[in-house]
Amino acid sequence: MTMSNRFEVRRSPLFLSPARAGLSVLRNEIRRVLDTASHPVIPTSSHSVPTTTGAIRALGKNPATAPIVLHPGDSIPASRRVLYIIVLGALTALGPFTIDLYLPAFPVLEADFQTTAAAIQLTLTGTMIGFALGQLIVGPLSDKVGRRIPLLSVTALHVAASIFAALAPTLGTLSVARVLMGAGAAAGGVVAAAIIRDLFGGKRLVVMLSRMAMVSGVAPVLAPLAGSALLLVMNWRGIFVVLAVYGAVMLVSAILFVPETLPPARRGGPGSSTVWQRYGSVFRDRVFIGVLIIGAMAFSGLFSYLSASSFLFQVTYGFNPQQYGVLFAVNSVGVVVGVQIASRLAARFGPQWVLAVSTAVLVIAGGAIVVTDQLGLGLWGTVIPLFFFMTACGFTFPCAQVLALDRHGKAAGTAQSIIGAANFGVAGIISPVVGLLAAGSGITATTMASVMVGCAAIGVLSLWLLVRPRTVERLAP
Repeated sequence: MTMSNRFEVRRSPLFLSPARAGLSVLRNEIRRVLDTASHPVIPTSSHSVPTTTGAIRALGKNPATAPIVLHPGDSIPASRRVLYIIVLGALTALGPFTIDLYLPAFPVLEADFQTTAAAIQLTLTGTMIGFALGQLIVGPLSDKVGRRIPLLSVTALHVAASIFAALAPTLGTLSVARVLMGAGAAAGGVVAAAIIRDLFGGKRLVVMLSRMAMVSGVAPVLAPLAGSALLLVMNWRGIFVVLAVYGAVMLVSAILFVPETLPPARRGGPGSSTVWQRYGSVFRDRVFIGVLIIGAMAFSGLFSYLSASSFLFQVTYGFNPQQYGVLFAVNSVGVVVGVQIASRLAARFGPQWVLAVSTAVLVIAGGAIVVTDQLGLGLWGTVIPLFFFMTACGFTFPCAQVLALDRHGKAAGTAQSIIGAANFGVAGIISPVVGLLAAGSGITATTMASVMVGCAAIGVLSLWLLVRPRTVERLAP
């Protein structure tokens, strides 16, 4: 009896379907791949031997020698993984573009509405509050009804809110529009990370999240440069028209290229069938709480820089919008570089140990800005340690995210929504503190960095008191 007669193995459409042209065919094939990956093939013969890890063997005439599939996405070919990285990364980048594209226009907005710098900073705070609230809604909803419906609905909200912001007659109206824009951009980051977790786990999850972050990381590099360039040819209202167009493009891309990765059979389960059960399972995890605080504090330190940098460098140091955009882009490159290096180090040494180093660097770099400013070392005394602070943020974000999501695959949407809500919510509360500290004397490097150091110090305490790196298990292959 031949091996093919002893085992009945279904063949995946992945191996049967030839290459086809056209967007609609591509979308249908991606859906078939994911449906197949969600229900991997198992040999039906009693002679088969399960692996000790609980993994299953994938396709082939001889299951004994077929590749082992630990997670659904392991059977997706590299070309389709690239498609996911590009589309999901661009969806995630909608958030950073929503925030960073209009930062160079802060002084222009201040003059146009005849208000204070602190009042303009509140529009950024409103955006982050919208992000936080939107993610708290979208995340659990995507665990309940699937990924596509929340993604498409909330991205459409972003498009409408961007048009509303472009037409805003008053600062109050603009602030409301910015809250709605933040809520509308929330779906991209939450659902994109949840989709990656639906398909991957362990060390491959680290790699996929870092590569997606490489695409989305282009946003903070390009956004301030693009915003500065746009101000040369249009007023600040045109920036929001551009954001509306970007949102519309991503909405169409999501319709065409993002299939459902959470079929009804995988929604819910014991102990996670309701929103409160999913929240409970996540919040009972000590490590999750620890990395949640670390991520929120690093993000708050970063946003203290975002809310203050436009005034610090354009008013205090005399930069024009284009020079500010270049400086912002250079610092953002540090974040992107940090994310990519962190993925390799986390896969080898464990994300908790990468966090042990990166959180310490955050404290040191922030403290260095305070010291150099007090010594009167000028611009270079600020920008050099600031670059190291931004790079350390790049090391911190993916490692905190991996530790959180890898432990909660069945509630990935809920877990990611909590991470995003904590990041943007806490940052929205803390970042205006820079303006309050600078009231009457103007924003300086010391006022900005003081908040950054305080946030970083809380992150260090959370790592060693809550996460406790020595107690965290190694990532699965």
